[in-house]
Amino acid sequence: MAAVLLLLAPVMYFAPEGGYSIGGKKIHFLSKRDFLTPKKQEKKDISQLVALIDTTNLDEGLTESTGVLPSRNQLKKHVNNSKGGLGAPRGGNLSDESTSDIHLTPGARASLNLFFDKLDKVASSKTKLHILHYGDSQIEGDRMTSYIRQRIQNQFGGNGPGLIPAMNVYQTLAFVQTCSPNFSRYNCFGGTKLKNRRYGVMGSAARFTEEIYDSLQIANSKSIKEAWIEIEPSHSAHSRARTYNNVKMYYSSCIKACGVKVYQNGNLIHEDSLIKDGKYHVLPLSFSTSAGKLKYVFTSAISPTICGFSLEGDFGIQVDNIGMRGCSGTIFGSMDGGVNVKMYDDLNSELMILQFGGNSVPYFKDSLSVRRFASQFQAQIRMAKRLNPTAAIIVIGPSDMSKFSGGIYESYKLLPYVVAQMRKCAGNENAGYWDLFSAMGGLNSMVSWVESGLAGKDYIHFSNKGASIASQMFYDAFEAEFAKWKQVQVP
Repeated sequence: MAAVLLLLAPVMYFAPEGGYSIGGKKIHFLSKRDFLTPKKQEKKDISQLVALIDTTNLDEGLTESTGVLPSRNQLKKHVNNSKGGLGAPRGGNLSDESTSDIHLTPGARASLNLFFDKLDKVASSKTKLHILHYGDSQIEGDRMTSYIRQRIQNQFGGNGPGLIPAMNVYQTLAFVQTCSPNFSRYNCFGGTKLKNRRYGVMGSAARFTEEIYDSLQIANSKSIKEAWIEIEPSHSAHSRARTYNNVKMYYSSCIKACGVKVYQNGNLIHEDSLIKDGKYHVLPLSFSTSAGKLKYVFTSAISPTICGFSLEGDFGIQVDNIGMRGCSGTIFGSMDGGVNVKMYDDLNSELMILQFGGNSVPYFKDSLSVRRFASQFQAQIRMAKRLNPTAAIIVIGPSDMSKFSGGIYESYKLLPYVVAQMRKCAGNENAGYWDLFSAMGGLNSMVSWVESGLAGKDYIHFSNKGASIASQMFYDAFEAEFAKWKQVQVP
């Protein structure tokens, strides 16, 4: 061992900062400086910050529906028989104080205030509106969204998880879904893509046959295939998400006769034929009690494109989780705008939350690459506004993220600059910006979140507990802005 150390000593002593270049490859070695004065692990004290965040009593006073079948469950044409009462808010006092703020330019504040006016009237008018939460892997599986949804629905009304994918591939908190093996998933943000880009607003869709647009192939396609999608509430979901009595299926690109049978808890309740004009359509069903387990069985020679489902109450707020693993947020140009405009309108989507940036952080080499990303992301905000012009937009930037370097974990060097540029581009488009990086403690705070069990060992993603704390921080800032708006309204 002594001989090995003596042999390596001069290699270390003369090692350059960037390592040795041998045969065109970089070989890193411990430098003399790092050996004599090793880096010390930096971390933030987040104990007081976390102690201020109250995540208790999320489900207090709420019960789950028994999901009893409606009396008409043997009819092949289901009678939509909701009584119209599911979605009442619990309400409660609102606070205008929070540990963080949503950064708002005058234009962004005006846009958010218009949304608050609609939000304030939802319960009394018994109408619905959707909040679409787009994001990368930080929100996949309904993390963050599930908590934000429960808080908002408790306060303002609403039931159900809202939009869910046609074919889910992530473990999720909000629902349970299974599909027949012949269904395939298509994404605008990675993997297999649709040629006609008609995914719908979730950016993902499912089909049980490949896309065909050649008229001769369509005419010759006569072999009937069967496929199915089954959906039911999840026991791990928050109480509001577990109970829903309105279910809508969104589809497009139906160009061949397609039959659909719907089973509720194993009983056939509805038979139908999808509209085969190739356009975007909705198949709605409603129930007198919580819908329970539903199974959609399709039969056709050529599959329609299933764009997703929405699981809702009768009125109130739907907060839709649209997780896109590996996505940087440059998505809206990859989807058919005509379908999305109609779907946004059908959903009455009045707020879009765009939570991106984290996937790009490890790949930034310099400030120029950050500014290029920010410019591209700003163009996406602009495009989202064109597709959904009445909606307010809030951008949630990346969290703190750490990489292992020199024996310690430290924040990515360009991360604060990324946050500054994303906040700037959001303001340029009159969108709000909530700074998750600063809210959780800023530079080198992720180390403390990991050590506290609030984030995973990848030093990127929150644990479920950490996601609830981060979500409560966002909800507190959202509630504070609503409370301030409410205070100045004329009685």
